[in-house]
Amino acid sequence: MNKHTLDNRKGDLAEFYAVTWLWDKGYEVFKNCGCSGPIDLIATKKGEMTYIDVKTKSGRSGRSRTSKQIDLNVRILNFNPVTRKLNFVNHKNND
Repeated sequence: MNKHTLDNRKGDLAEFYAVTWLWDKGYEVFKNCGCSGPIDLIATKKGEMTYIDVKTKSGRSGRSRTSKQIDLNVRILNFNPVTRKLNFVNHKNND
């Protein structure tokens, strides 16, 4: 198995945990059918829609968004593969 395949599997695992975590918080969740783009998941709750990019935490605290993600108001959801915990990054205006 090559490194690219392992990285994809880590990302898939993070997204599956994110979906169930969001379900537990009362969201309805829709997955991106492709493997690229600025959004991994769309979550809705009480009529509000949230665009989400799931990132596997690699020791860095917080992740920056791309300019496209900022324009779309995408939220980063960090997944810690050791603890299997998730948390939204508290974004500043332009990060």
